Amino acid sequence: MTKAREPKAPRPKRAGPAAPTNPSTGSFQISDPLWEVLAPLLPRRVNTHPLGGGRPRVPDRTCANGIFYVLRTGCQWKALDSTGICSGSTAHLRFQEWVAARVFLQLWQVGLERYDELKGLDWSWLSMDGAMTKAPLGGGKNRSQPHGPR
Repeated sequence: MTKAREPKAPRPKRAGPAAPTNPSTGSFQISDPLWEVLAPLLPRRVNTHPLGGGRPRVPDRTCANGIFYVLRTGCQWKALDSTGICSGSTAHLRFQEWVAARVFLQLWQVGLERYDELKGLDWSWLSMDGAMTKAPLGGGKNRSQPHGPR
């Protein structure tokens, strides 16, 4: 004889409205001066829907907030879903669009120009970074002993 399960009690509903900005993500909003520089660099959207309709596009500034949140925190794109900024998949698609349109390269160049105007760049001192790694198809071993355990 099996017992019938008792129904679960319903979850209590939220008492008040949701907070307008998540306290943990509020400091990751793009500033107005940065947005004034970034907005003209963004590609124009062309509606490719056959009937000219389709789902409304998430605003570029909202996606930029999500993209810079991921870049600053190092979180995964899908982790944006829980922040309330925007969908992780939307932000990632927009990031890929903007990379293909070279938006971030242009933003970097504008930033360099602005810094040069304000402080000045000293081009007489340059630095280069590199890394040494083993070649994937490197030649034979240069010693007779094996590398494995004995």
